Formats: sequence, structure tokens, C-alpha cells
Amino acid sequence: MNLKNQLGKRIQDLRKAQKYTQEMLAEKINIDITSLSKIETGRNYPQPETLCKIANALGVELNQLFLFEENLSATDYVEAIYKNIDFIKNNDEKLKLLYKISCSLI
Repeated sequence: MNLKNQLGKRIQDLRKAQKYTQEMLAEKINIDITSLSKIETGRNYPQPETLCKIANALGVELNQLFLFEENLSATDYVEAIYKNIDFIKNNDEKLKLLYKISCSLI
């Protein structure tokens, strides 16, 4: 299972533990239900801003979204980092947010 799948499953598990439907969570974080569904099924990786909104809406610290039962390989983490490089390139606000996320995982 790759990072996107594990993150999506973790978000889904936390959502269900809070007894939220996808519609309820999507509304709380101001995204459409289709986008949330794609995140939960591992088809899409959420933007850093969306990750923060999800964590806040679920009442957990950001790093708790990444507490998976299985361990990911280093290759999975590197792949995820490279996929997000273009996202943060030349964007100071997104770079600051990524730094904040990274620090919370340590």
C-alpha cells in the first residue's frame, strides 16, 4: 500500500470514528465530496492546506494523519516528495506550510 492509499485510509478511519459522513467532512473543510472521496480512496493526494483543514476538522494534530499501521518504504516517501516539488516550487506560502507539516512529523 502506498502513501496516498494509507493516508486516505487513515483519514477515512478518523472520519468514521468521529461519526462524520463524507458529505459532513467535505462541508466542514470546504471541498466537494468527490474530492474527499478521491483522497480517501488514494486516487488523489490532498494539498497541504487541505491536510491542515482535515486534521482540524477531525480534531487531531497534523502528524496523526500519518500514523499508519503499516510502514511505508523509503521509496514511497521519496516518490511522494518528488510529486509535491512542483506544487511548492516558487511559492513561499506553500513552502512554509510544507515546512510546518514536516516539523510536526518529527
